Amino acid sequence: MKIVGTAAEAVAGIGDGASLAVGGFGLAGVPAVLIKALLGQGTSGLHVVSNNCGTDGRGLGELLAAGRISRVTGSYVGDNKEFARQYLAGELEVELIPQGTLAERLRAGGSGIPAFYTRAGVGTLVEEGGLPWRYRSDGSVAVASPPKEVREFDGVPYILEHGIRTDFALVRAARGDIYGNLVFAKAARNFNPPAAMAGRVTIAEVEELCELDPEEVHLPGVFVQRVLVLDPGQAADKPIERRTVRS
Repeated sequence: MKIVGTAAEAVAGIGDGASLAVGGFGLAGVPAVLIKALLGQGTSGLHVVSNNCGTDGRGLGELLAAGRISRVTGSYVGDNKEFARQYLAGELEVELIPQGTLAERLRAGGSGIPAFYTRAGVGTLVEEGGLPWRYRSDGSVAVASPPKEVREFDGVPYILEHGIRTDFALVRAARGDIYGNLVFAKAARNFNPPAAMAGRVTIAEVEELCELDPEEVHLPGVFVQRVLVLDPGQAADKPIERRTVRS
């Protein structure tokens, strides 16, 4: 059985400088309870791999605002003013990756695939290098992305991308069982499964603990080491970035 009693117990062992894959798409499916526990634990210098870095004051934005993240690998900056400020001020290193490439790099890492070729980014700075990863305080580029290996298949160029493995992964699932098998809801399924696969130690917060039909499992428990069952209030806390209404 992989159930842990508290959020603090779930994130125990995540030390300073750890690499961390974090699920979620926007604020959908973000492991907010585990993130808050990590904030309370005081861990710093984190290298985070996630589609985005939350919003100001929500999700990974909480760790960012507290200065706990030193590097972000992601595909979308979004409406996070503190993220932009730290990046442009040279306080945060950022590796931006095409969204599909990021998902596949996580999935590949979790599947034991060291690298793969893709068309995404061919003929751009993704291939050629020079994308600013870290700025200096004067606005000049301190660290830039390196060029990527290019190979032709059937006369078409592809670039080499490497699989991603992280020390830990934090994910959120709609349902789970005592063995760590997980089911995700709607947009939460976009990045939670590949993030979970990429972590050497994967920690899942689940909204409902139940028995699962093997046919409905989205992520098998072999990828999950710890399961935290949320209380009803935590399970119901599902913020969105913007509310839009029809006039």
